[in-house]
Amino acid sequence: MEEPGQLKRALIDSTAGAVAGAISRTVTSPLDVIKIRFQVQLEPTTSWALLSANMHTASKYNGMLQATKDIFREEGLPGFWRGNVPALLMVMPYTAIQFTVLHKLKTFAAGSSKTENHINLSPYLSYMSGALAGCAATVGSYPFDLLRTILASQGEPKVYPTMRSAFVDIVRTRGFRGLYAGLSPTLVEIIPYAGLQFGTYDTFKRWTRVSLWFPFN
Repeated sequence: MEEPGQLKRALIDSTAGAVAGAISRTVTSPLDVIKIRFQVQLEPTTSWALLSANMHTASKYNGMLQATKDIFREEGLPGFWRGNVPALLMVMPYTAIQFTVLHKLKTFAAGSSKTENHINLSPYLSYMSGALAGCAATVGSYPFDLLRTILASQGEPKVYPTMRSAFVDIVRTRGFRGLYAGLSPTLVEIIPYAGLQFGTYDTFKRWTRVSLWFPFN
């Protein structure tokens, strides 16, 4: 059973992570919107008729500055924060779930809820704990990630005016499984990413502790 102090610390860590994630996500939302627009735009195809006439169609977005100007002209400032609400609903539970599950896994592996004992875990267990925590967080927040991508990718005219309309349409046409479209490749990506992120963090933390204390031993 966890000590009250350790449970309180885990709650504070997860809450602080959620708030920090929400702030950073809101500040960087314009860059994310521009990135998604480039990712989902269909590149023009050139027909033989256009080639013979020495003509070609152009992509809507050709550079970051041009994309920024077009989005601002067509959608105004709110266009740069399109999809930010579901993004916040994704980031906050994702971070909270990730840190909570990570703490639980390390407590189970170390046999202690004390954070100072978690650093003594083997690198293998550190990487595995990070990977599993990342998977749990991804599954728990994935529908919001899907809605964020859909809303941020649409320009004018909008296909879905609100997050609710997108949610209802996806469930109606594809069922609840539609909210998890693309989950498998996302998990394939997040397993090594989260494992390396937390495993490397713990590894360097151990090395730093040894290098700082060794001269005094």
